[in-house]
Amino acid sequence: MGKSRRTIPEELLLLALDPTTGTTAQPQTLDLGLAGAQLVELSLAGRIVPDGDRIAVVLPRPTGDPTLDHALELLRRRGSPVRAAHWIGGPRLGLRQTYLAHLERCGMVAAVAGQVCGVLPTTRYQASDDCTNAAIKQRLDTAIRTGVPPDPRTAALAALAHAVGLGKHLYPGNEGRSSRSRLRDLIRYDPLGGMVAHAVMDVQNGLPAQQNRTAGRAPAPRHGGEPALRGRPQAEAPSRVGVH
Repeated sequence: MGKSRRTIPEELLLLALDPTTGTTAQPQTLDLGLAGAQLVELSLAGRIVPDGDRIAVVLPRPTGDPTLDHALELLRRRGSPVRAAHWIGGPRLGLRQTYLAHLERCGMVAAVAGQVCGVLPTTRYQASDDCTNAAIKQRLDTAIRTGVPPDPRTAALAALAHAVGLGKHLYPGNEGRSSRSRLRDLIRYDPLGGMVAHAVMDVQNGLPAQQNRTAGRAPAPRHGGEPALRGRPQAEAPSRVGVH
């Protein structure tokens, strides 16, 4: 996999970065979202395919991206298809820090060392190119405001951003309420991204993945055109902590 485009995990983390504080929104759930984003990216790369609510490796050849290849190797070692929710809810803690270090190595973010109260060491992360972040956000804005179905990558990114609760970070306040609702609605446009996003929300809510959910079936719409998210949190309120 070349680096002509950013991967979905990279874009999700860049969206979560707060340019003012240098920390990430939703740090507790971002690890889950990054694990889900890896699954979507590996599927788009032709390495894995959905099998109902499970993920199966069909091409174990490395992609050239070390973070994705590590996930691919772990999936390969399972030997049989694994439920997306079980994978996402497994030992994936630390992916946020892994991707911050990865983005720093790639030159996408710069790490700035500092101290809290002159004693506790902290690290702030700033995007190296504000235009890059703006372009990622613009894709979501366009899909939200025009109503035109987005491409699968943008739809999956929107689904995962909603799933980890980035709505109020991206579209804050009362004025952002309609945009947050439309961000949630974009989940219907990519079946795999929607399945993975629902798995992320299931893990957050402590629920098992639904057995009858398939990658080829979009969530059933509710009245008013909103996707059915019954029993899943509307996890939008961002919480911010320093990255140590």
